[in-house]
Amino acid sequence: MNEHHIHMAGSVVERHIIRGGQGGDREVYEYALLRVVPRVERGERINAGVLVYCRARGYVGARTHLDEARLLALDPDADVAGVRAALGAVERICAGGDEAGQAAGDDAGRRFRWLIAPRSTVVRPGPVHTGLTADPVAETERLLDLLVR
Repeated sequence: MNEHHIHMAGSVVERHIIRGGQGGDREVYEYALLRVVPRVERGERINAGVLVYCRARGYVGARTHLDEARLLALDPDADVAGVRAALGAVERICAGGDEAGQAAGDDAGRRFRWLIAPRSTVVRPGPVHTGLTADPVAETERLLDLLVR
């Protein structure tokens, strides 16, 4: 199904809408960046990870990468060990099982929603975006390379 949209400049563009079952083996997924804000009053941040959730595949995953030099450039007194611990906790919650603590019994969607809830901590999620993927695990790695590293 195609829709035509007229932009303010008068040009016509097509937007393709993929309905359920028409996207081949691709499924809708949601993702959010994990951001480190070492000094809240300054508002500066670095991307340090990505969370991915694919409901159709029952997948929630996180991959993190902390660039210590960038973090310390924003705040020479940053608690690097504390930030690493917080990022590791996010990965464990996504993985589920005994390492997820209280979230161990929650399904993937509930763990993702809890992790993307707004918070005022040093490690915090960014806005949620969507996409299509055939492999949410590979997409998690691709997004980490594209948006974090």
